[in-house]
Amino acid sequence: MIRLKRRNTAWLTALGMVIAFALLAGASTPPVQALLLGIFAIAMVASTVELGPERETIIDAIRRAPIRQRISPQAKEAIERAKALGGYVNNNLMTLDLGLIAIQSSYEGMAMRRTRSVSKDDDGVRPFITVYVDPAEAERTARIRFEICNQFGEEMYIHEMRSFLREGEMSIMADHHLPLAGNSDIQGAGDWDLRVYIDGNLAAIQNFSLAPSINERNRRLSSEYDASNYQVIDEEPEEVPLRLQELLQNDGSQRSAQTSRERTTSPASSRTRRRR
Repeated sequence: MIRLKRRNTAWLTALGMVIAFALLAGASTPPVQALLLGIFAIAMVASTVELGPERETIIDAIRRAPIRQRISPQAKEAIERAKALGGYVNNNLMTLDLGLIAIQSSYEGMAMRRTRSVSKDDDGVRPFITVYVDPAEAERTARIRFEICNQFGEEMYIHEMRSFLREGEMSIMADHHLPLAGNSDIQGAGDWDLRVYIDGNLAAIQNFSLAPSINERNRRLSSEYDASNYQVIDEEPEEVPLRLQELLQNDGSQRSAQTSRERTTSPASSRTRRRR
C-alpha cells in the first residue's frame, strides 16, 4: 500500500499547481511538458511512505536483505507459525534462530546438544533464541518469555526474563531448564511446542518431539524378568541306579542278619551269668 507523507503534502500540492499552470498555458513545447511531468512523477515517488504494513522503505529492504539471508530454516518455520496465530514481526528485531539445548549427564561428564527430539533420559532442556537488533531497538531492556507446551497444549514450562539489547546479533538463553529425567509431571510422549514472546509479542513457535525414557523401560523389563526367574518346581522321584540299589539292598540284608544273631546270642549269655 502506497501513501503520501503528510509533511510533504503541502509542497507537493504547490508543485502540482505550478506544473499544471505551465501545461495549461500552452507556451511550453512537448519536450518541456514531458520534463515537467517527469519532475512531478519523481516528486510523487520521493513522497511515498514505506511499503507494506511494517512500513519498510526500499532502502531499508535492501539494507536488511543480507540479514534476512541469515535466518535459519527453523526460524523461518517458527516465524510463519507465529504469524498464523496473530504474531507480529518486528523488522528492527528479527528472529534469526531458536531451539532447544538438551543436557544429559553420564560417567564421562555432561553433554549438551541442540535438538528437536528430546527424551526423558535427558536431564533437561533449555530454550534459546537468536535475534538481530537494529540500532532503532538497541540500548534498551526487552522482556523475553519462553513457554513449553505439551502434546495437550498445557504449559509445562514458563520462564520470563529481561535482557539488555545491544546492536547486532544476540543469542539469549533461558536461565533455567525444564527437568525431564525423573519428572513425574511429564507423562507420555508426542509433539510439544516452544513459544517465544518478545515484549509481549508472539515472535516464534517451534515444535519438537518428546520420547519416553529408554532407561525406565529397561529397568521395568529387567524387574519383570527377575520376577519370572523365581518359579516353584515340583521335584519328581528320581530313579536310583541299579548298582546303587543293589548296594543298598545288600547293606540292608547285612544289617538284618546281624540283628538276628544278636538276638540269638543274648539268652545264652544271660544263662551263663546266672550259673556263676
